[in-house]
Amino acid sequence: MQNIIIDKPYAPVPPHRSTFWQTILQFYLPRMLRKQYGVTQVHSNNIERLTESYKAGHSIVLASNHCRDSDPLVMGMLGRLAHVKLYIMASWHLFMQDWLKSFLLPRAGAFSIYREGVDRTAVNTAVELLECAQRPLVIFPEGYISRTNDQLNELMDGVSLIARTAAKRRAKLNPPGKVVVHPIALRYHFDGSVESAGAEVLDEIETRLTWQPTSHLPLEQRIYKIGAALLALKELEYLNEPRIGEIGPRVQQLIEAILAPLENEWAKGQHDGTVAARVKRIRAAILPDMVKGDISPIEHKRRWKHLADCYLAMQLVHYPPDYVKSNPSPQRMFETIERFEEDLTDMVRVHGESTVTINVGTAIEVNPNRQGRDETDPLLEAIASQMREMLAKS
Repeated sequence: MQNIIIDKPYAPVPPHRSTFWQTILQFYLPRMLRKQYGVTQVHSNNIERLTESYKAGHSIVLASNHCRDSDPLVMGMLGRLAHVKLYIMASWHLFMQDWLKSFLLPRAGAFSIYREGVDRTAVNTAVELLECAQRPLVIFPEGYISRTNDQLNELMDGVSLIARTAAKRRAKLNPPGKVVVHPIALRYHFDGSVESAGAEVLDEIETRLTWQPTSHLPLEQRIYKIGAALLALKELEYLNEPRIGEIGPRVQQLIEAILAPLENEWAKGQHDGTVAARVKRIRAAILPDMVKGDISPIEHKRRWKHLADCYLAMQLVHYPPDYVKSNPSPQRMFETIERFEEDLTDMVRVHGESTVTINVGTAIEVNPNRQGRDETDPLLEAIASQMREMLAKS
């Protein structure tokens, strides 16, 4: 399990307001992207949309899809190309990884949000930054890294709450100010040989499973075979036997088998919402006593097991049904292979050079008051619609 859950008291991390460090970091961004993630080229489409909103004095939210660990740095490149500095809302656990990240992230304009509960400090910070309209604010409304580069997941409503609250404050200024949202679609393209790099990773995974490498099989067939094996192993662990049938329903059954008992214990039997919302609800109930240290070592260990179960449920969500089968493109196959590697090793290596294209959507002016009370938030739907359209065209 990756170190994304911190059982320590939450201490909000504010952003540095000075632009000195961000100017230096923007200069080194191309080198950092190349060295850490293999991203050697960054292209942009319609960047003038952002610069026009910035020159007009609007308060700007940049709402981006989140498919790679490198996305924050790529958004930094957008700031560099547009000649603007940025603020970025980032999960608190990133600030707790090591001293270098703790030092650099705030100076890069990042501030923390606590994903295990309602973080009013982060929301207030975001609203305040937008009210001042000094820099665009980057938010990743999917809430987690998907590794599905051409498919958008459900957006969380935090981005619309922040944008509308800021719009209300900006409307009261003299003269009144506007808040606009620019949807951003990031599309990566692996420039190396998918067959060669993918086969190398799959050889290692098959060896890890004590198999003889099946290098004679097509890449797509090997992905199906390994995916079925990994799913069957988890079904044995949680359901006592591997199931048969289509992968999609089996994954949903496994998620339910993992989350339902946890919800019965920690969430008063509440089982509604997306998997991400359900996991957040469970973790928010488990963590407080762990943070306080008011539990025994045995109970502490038991709760970490429950948190690991939640982590597994989120891992399973990252495998959309028929993602490869419906479109076995080289990029989708390689994304799936990378996901296998990440879930088995908690890391993803650089397997070759990649190119990323930043697509900037048209400005969506934020109405301070939500129109209608339907289940679908019109602002979220407008953001998602543009993001899907740009992803489909890239």
